[in-house]
Amino acid sequence: MAKRPPHIPSKQELLAFINEQKGKVGTREIALAFGLKNADRVTLKQMLRDLKDEGAVESRRKKITRSGTLPTTLIADVTHRDSDGELMARPLEWDTEANGEAPVIRLYLPRRTRPSETPGIGDRALLRIEPNRDAEDDAAYTGRVIKLLDRARARMLGVFRASPNGGGRLVPVDKKQLGRELMIPPGATMDAKDGDLVAVDLPQHARGGRPQARVNELLGSIASEKAISLIAIQTHSIPSVFPREVIAEAEAAKPATLSGGREDWRKLPLITIDPADAKDHDDAVHAEPDDNPDNRGGFIVTVAIADVAHYVTPGSALDREALVRGNSVYFPDRVVPMLPERISNDLCSLRPREDRAALAVRMVIGADGRKRSHRFHRILMRSEAKLAYTQAQAAIDGKPDDTTGPLLEPILKPLWAAYAAVKKARDVRGPLDLDLPERKIILKPDGSVDRVTTPDRLDAHKLIEEFMILANVAAAESLEQQRVPLVYRSHDEPSLEKVESLREFLASIGGKLPKGIVLKPALFNDILHRFKETEHAQLLNEVVLRSQSQAEYTADNIGHFGLSLRRYAHFTSPIRRYADLIVHRALIRAFRLGDGAQPDNTTHAMLAEIGQRISAAERRAMKAERETVDRLIAHFLADRVGLSFEGRISGTTRSGLFVKLDETGADGFVPAATLGRDYYRYEENLHALIGQATGETFRLGDRVRVKLVEAAPIAGALRFEMMSEGGRQPPRSLRMKGPRSKGGQKHPARAKKAGKKGSSGGKRKSKKRH
Repeated sequence: MAKRPPHIPSKQELLAFINEQKGKVGTREIALAFGLKNADRVTLKQMLRDLKDEGAVESRRKKITRSGTLPTTLIADVTHRDSDGELMARPLEWDTEANGEAPVIRLYLPRRTRPSETPGIGDRALLRIEPNRDAEDDAAYTGRVIKLLDRARARMLGVFRASPNGGGRLVPVDKKQLGRELMIPPGATMDAKDGDLVAVDLPQHARGGRPQARVNELLGSIASEKAISLIAIQTHSIPSVFPREVIAEAEAAKPATLSGGREDWRKLPLITIDPADAKDHDDAVHAEPDDNPDNRGGFIVTVAIADVAHYVTPGSALDREALVRGNSVYFPDRVVPMLPERISNDLCSLRPREDRAALAVRMVIGADGRKRSHRFHRILMRSEAKLAYTQAQAAIDGKPDDTTGPLLEPILKPLWAAYAAVKKARDVRGPLDLDLPERKIILKPDGSVDRVTTPDRLDAHKLIEEFMILANVAAAESLEQQRVPLVYRSHDEPSLEKVESLREFLASIGGKLPKGIVLKPALFNDILHRFKETEHAQLLNEVVLRSQSQAEYTADNIGHFGLSLRRYAHFTSPIRRYADLIVHRALIRAFRLGDGAQPDNTTHAMLAEIGQRISAAERRAMKAERETVDRLIAHFLADRVGLSFEGRISGTTRSGLFVKLDETGADGFVPAATLGRDYYRYEENLHALIGQATGETFRLGDRVRVKLVEAAPIAGALRFEMMSEGGRQPPRSLRMKGPRSKGGQKHPARAKKAGKKGSSGGKRKSKKRH
């Protein structure tokens, strides 16, 4: 290793610094602490890799920590009691493969803990922990419960199928439980009808008999696809019914007025631009040329956001429920809102020609697209018009309608001119630019799937997105300048492990990612651009996506890697995201804008806890939305078993391949044991299954043809049979890299000879939100 410049810390100094930090620390924090420049960070990252290889530190959830450590605040599951009867827990998020078994946390419960606040086995809780100083204790940490997040539910969800004898059976809705049907004896059905979604007590095995279950809750009928989202709501315990006190508080709310110092902006012709089927409209925009001679060619861009903080005040019933929900959840057939309709679809929806309260930011944009200054205002506004993306785009493209015609010259063209300027700065900034089209399910009136479409990505979408990003940056900057604590939207750079995996994959397709280089989104964009017109383009977009970290909400600023921004906070959607409501309250406090401000006693630790909770709620929503789409499409394809489809390999595991169909975007599984008469070895660095004898290769992104052999609509599971032959054998040096070559599957005829069984399990990888 090259000799270090004198200002770069030694390994001992690095370890000392990491040991002094409470919890986790990133390369950015280390670089700032030692005053390292970009060029020095290359050496720093290599030193951290060396320390990791030596086992002195570990990388977990995008941060460097002392080996075997946890953050001071985390979400954990209560797993068991020790021999003394004390409750023990383990962290919810832990990379077992990379770090071994998760550490144990011993829960400390004060004597006066109320029964309602006492956790039990299977519960999930937010904990504040500290290292256990007793070397003889089996638990590495001691934890105090800050808040119980979820009580254990000793139950299983499924669809009840009636039997002639008065009993029935339960068909599980979970893919992992497929084939594990439970018997429900007569008298234990709670009068459930065939096709009802029910919850049952966990089964008990009778002597010599089959496991039996007892229905303990009727959740509704799933006679039509319109109720498919009900399964996800129940499976993930998503709150879908507002408590009476929350509804009462919402109904009692009165429209905001000009009282309290609110500015009158009702003459400013702000407009909303949203999806055609949007039910609430929480952001409005306006742009005009800047007449300041010092900003020739510049613009004044205004973004106004519904003033949810006026109606949802800290500590209120509405506030408590919004925090529990964390965000709205969007299904193809319904929305589970964060706030009641009285707030989200009425008082806070920026309807045309109706007075509405808003928090607005007025931004001065230079001709180069860079934001020169900004200022926040609390206003009363009146939207000039409600437009759909396609409607606004059509007007700009020369096809205005009766609504957009009068708006074209005075409102729409200045917006697009301002966007053209802002786009210049965006291109210079170079955010991550992945080409991964999103599909949208179109339903029939009865709730069944009509078709799956891929909407065009219009300039109207990009315009709103860029203006919202500008407003979010302005919010983060202002709160930092005013020294008011906030919740950031953070997205860390890829971990060392994922970068190494990407480097190995690029080598397999003739690409290169130099070692020791400073990671920037532009680096990934250059790689994507080089392969844009090749057969590897789609595959590379998927692999680069998988190399990225997951965005989250934090009280510490670690920047937003994907957007290439140093600071970023969500400000623009307080109707549907609790994080944005937190930022609104902080701005009201910072600039003394009236009622609904962030309480003065709000601490960094409090916001850190909120960040963890709403990040977990976001992941819950993403999973529920994805599973609902899977079930709807499985229903759609159930009567097409036996037909063949074109698609791409969208995921690879040691037990088989996931294939995404071109027509519908449906994901299905091809068990490795059905691929061919060979032993298929999983090569993680190549994202491929490779035949040991033949070299036949099935790799992530490959185009294939498959036959649908089984559809399980309730579980949202599809099973395919591969009809295409695999690709060529890669160089043997790449296939046999030792630690990264993992066990695969044999054809059944050979599996028996080798004493191994094929598996059809697996885990689908998903996209991550920024």
